[in-house]
Amino acid sequence: MEAVAARTSVSRERLIHLLYEAAELEHTLMCTYLYAAFSLRRDETEGLSEAEAAALARWRQTILRVAIEEMGHLVAVWNITAALGAAPRFGRGNFPLDPGNLPASIVVKLAPFSESVLNHFIHLERPAASTAPEGKGFEPEWSAFQRGGGGARLVPMALDYETVGAFYASLDEAIRAFVARVGERAAFCGDPALQLSSAEAQLPDIRPVVCAKTAHEAFTAIVRQGEGAPEHSDDSHFQRFSAIRDELAQLKAKNPAFSPAFPAAVNPVLRPPLHASERVWLEDETAVATVDLANASYALSLRMLAYSYAVPRPLPEKALVVELSVGLMRAVSHLGERAARLPAGPSHPSCNAGMSFTALRDAAALPAGVSAGQFICERLGELVAAASELDKGDARTANALRLLTDLQQRAVRGFASAAAARTSPPSGHAEPAAASPAQPAPIPTQADGVEAIEGKKLTLLYEGKKCIHSRFCVTWGPQVFLANVKGPWIHPDAIDVERLAEIAHACPSGAIRYRRKDGRPDEAPPPVNLLAVREAGPYAVRAELVLDGETGNYRVTLCRCGASKNKPFCDGSHKSVGFSASGEPPTGVADMLAVRNGPLMIDPVTDGPLQVRGNLEITSGTGRVVARVEQARLCRCGGSSNKPFCDGTHARIGFRST
Repeated sequence: MEAVAARTSVSRERLIHLLYEAAELEHTLMCTYLYAAFSLRRDETEGLSEAEAAALARWRQTILRVAIEEMGHLVAVWNITAALGAAPRFGRGNFPLDPGNLPASIVVKLAPFSESVLNHFIHLERPAASTAPEGKGFEPEWSAFQRGGGGARLVPMALDYETVGAFYASLDEAIRAFVARVGERAAFCGDPALQLSSAEAQLPDIRPVVCAKTAHEAFTAIVRQGEGAPEHSDDSHFQRFSAIRDELAQLKAKNPAFSPAFPAAVNPVLRPPLHASERVWLEDETAVATVDLANASYALSLRMLAYSYAVPRPLPEKALVVELSVGLMRAVSHLGERAARLPAGPSHPSCNAGMSFTALRDAAALPAGVSAGQFICERLGELVAAASELDKGDARTANALRLLTDLQQRAVRGFASAAAARTSPPSGHAEPAAASPAQPAPIPTQADGVEAIEGKKLTLLYEGKKCIHSRFCVTWGPQVFLANVKGPWIHPDAIDVERLAEIAHACPSGAIRYRRKDGRPDEAPPPVNLLAVREAGPYAVRAELVLDGETGNYRVTLCRCGASKNKPFCDGSHKSVGFSASGEPPTGVADMLAVRNGPLMIDPVTDGPLQVRGNLEITSGTGRVVARVEQARLCRCGGSSNKPFCDGTHARIGFRST
């Protein structure tokens, strides 16, 4: 009897099996939402009126937001899997899914945006009490088919469920039963440092899972946002898709010829299919090359996410590969939109191409270490080479190339830095007085745009292109810094050297620096990393900076208006463009950090925000704490509604960083 009870009780193997299906479900839904968003038209040049273009812009952002939330759900499922001591599942079946991979009543395929596709999305995201019908063309082929069976089985069996919400409810119940049987400590035996957290990924409700309560909270967040949320939940996926359907009907009533999407292929494939039904074999050479690059970028993005679960926090590779993975998906978006606008080929003259999201046979994590960095950098180089051969006259292709090139450069720098960190003690864990001294940067020359003015006890460095005219120099040291004179205007021996060093430290932009000649130490990293949000102006940062891979500076002012001609640095353009933004943003999460100093890595994302990694206190212009973070994406286009943090506005307004 005990043996039968053991077989019928919830096992760790069964839980992992169910979580793997949950991961595949979230993954496939995310891809189908992205495919529909990529197919949407954009503006008047693509046959839209102004009102229609505005509506489609809203729909695109809504669908992309849902896709991002699905990504958050996927990370939550991966975290629960890792908490149970298993390696998360990153693979999935290729589109269209064969019946039985998921319950036979769930049809999953790639299709361009349409009313039928919207109805399909609404049906998938429906609450338990909803009777929302399936979209036309998505009806189940074998509605009477049932997965699983009765009896005690050691090998886990897939079970059917009516709604996705019901599936998560059964998963939550199964984990509770498992914890009740083996105990919480034994159940959640995985290393929490291997999971993703808000320190690496800016996704809703992402936190490590360490117990039954945190697992339940993760499931609750998934259901609340989408899969089975109550029908009255205004911001659920069900309600958002329903609102798009209502607006689509209104626009169709005004203009029966309204065509919101390009006729992208249903289930595009890049090789002759074994089963030709509901598959479009792409033949156009440009379309094939574009889709191939999009698929390869997507596959590497997945592999890097898998690698992030093999690297424990706080090793720098963990945050680095997540950042690179997110960047690759931005490139994928450009390529996916481009593919939907290209012909499929002569065998299918009535439809366009589309990204096929081809899955690798195995997307498992690479072995942690130097070899993973070598692999990722090599692969990014191959993607850049492929993008260079595509049509550069197309803006989307050109944008993808710029992003891929930037990602490759950041990967090379990041993995080189991570390799160096393995051979040296971790930074930021000692008291400032005991910290290893920072290596001084080489003294720039006049050719670098930096003046080196020799004094008896120090060399004063002035970098005019970084100066924001805060006037600390000319008001604190008028004998040294002579305003509005012809000829030499900096005289470093005019005041005491300690006073001059103090004036340099007050320069927020880092335009004034120095190198001591008298044996005294040069400027040291600050004891607390700070970023001040200036009223209608830039970010003023004081930290042990690693800015776009460059080290040796501790002070900098960075553009947040989007108009500087010297990005990422502020050049005062916020005044000429009339930039208006508060220097007193509201206080958010401000829990005290365990470590407050250490290297602060700031990477300006191509055509995107400032990606910040490291210990940082964000303050208002008056010094009030706004947030304490270990990772953040800060707006630099000037348009975010959530300043100082990025909210994706840069993509909507076409922000360009160069």
